[in-house]
Amino acid sequence: MQYEFSHRPSYTHLTVTLDRGESIIAEPGAMVGHSANVSVETGTSRDGLLSSAKSMLGGESLFTNQFTVENAPGTVTFAPPTPGDVMPHELEDETLYSTDGAFLAATEGIDIDSEVGGLKSVLSEASLMPLALKGTGTAFIDAYGGLEKLELAAGESYVLDNEHLVAWDDEIDYETRRVGGLKSTLLSGEGLVFEFTGPGTAWYQTRDLDSFVGMLAPRMPNQG
Repeated sequence: MQYEFSHRPSYTHLTVTLDRGESIIAEPGAMVGHSANVSVETGTSRDGLLSSAKSMLGGESLFTNQFTVENAPGTVTFAPPTPGDVMPHELEDETLYSTDGAFLAATEGIDIDSEVGGLKSVLSEASLMPLALKGTGTAFIDAYGGLEKLELAAGESYVLDNEHLVAWDDEIDYETRRVGGLKSTLLSGEGLVFEFTGPGTAWYQTRDLDSFVGMLAPRMPNQG
């Protein structure tokens, strides 16, 4: 499989080229188009119905679309639902955690699950249930706005607002806490932040969708 990006970073467009017999899965609605020799099948995630139900708790759809090339190489194009960037992440028998709604697509060999029980309990208390992307292959994560990579050395720490957090690897350590005075959010309560401690890597987005929605709401015509 080969891939390329265009219109980065504000309106990123992902084009994937698949060889014969290769597949890629994606969120419903992520597809922009595909070549005529690509077949599309809608189903549950690789781990079955139970895993799909848990994935839906993580902000993702109950179903995914699988795109497969039957003969000669074919292409599929994807775009995230909000203006912003997309990052590829190569997994080698490891796990990448992504926040609600950030998963865009993944190649064969990546299982999608929601490991709420394996994460710290405060995440579920805050209604934040990340997806665990596990295995070997390429995962594509989207962001609202630009994407920033935060690489921390051993013992180095950094604090991120939960609405800007996009993903983190399985090496980095973290704790969560509520901080008085921060903005209220629709999904995660009030003032939840993550403090990450290296070694490891986290990714965050430069814009907060809930804050944008909150700014627009008072300006919308009264529909009542």
